[in-house]
Amino acid sequence: MKKKLSHIDARGEASMVNVSAKPVMLREAIACGEIRMQRATLDLISGNQIAKGNVLATARIAGIQAAKRTGELIPLCHPLAISHCEVNFEIPGSRDRIVITASARIAAQTGVEMEALTAVSVAALTIYDMCKAVDKRMRINSIKLVAKTKRSLNQ
Repeated sequence: MKKKLSHIDARGEASMVNVSAKPVMLREAIACGEIRMQRATLDLISGNQIAKGNVLATARIAGIQAAKRTGELIPLCHPLAISHCEVNFEIPGSRDRIVITASARIAAQTGVEMEALTAVSVAALTIYDMCKAVDKRMRINSIKLVAKTKRSLNQ
């Protein structure tokens, strides 16, 4: 059986998915990605020596803010009032990247994976913007959905 694209209607036109008949469930999505950079750039970030300010604090706020506005950024996304979003950073021992993980939660008729992915993407873009003056070789990589879950409100 061939799967259909959910955002294409019977005429082949783009359309928003109708979720009005779906039950409200507790939903969570987790996404991750990374931004690769030079060790010296990471040292500047860790020492809070980037001229534009605290890079990770700013990227965290930007990611959360973006998750809350995903429905405005992606045309066929449902505008969702998410109940929680968290953005975290990890610097591996190799000191060649920052790994970004975001989670989003909601009680709704549709999932929050686009919100988690948007949070990771915008956090990475914020890091890039804040550090581009000192590192021209940064690369944003491997943004992906790690997990999504849903469960009944009664559980």
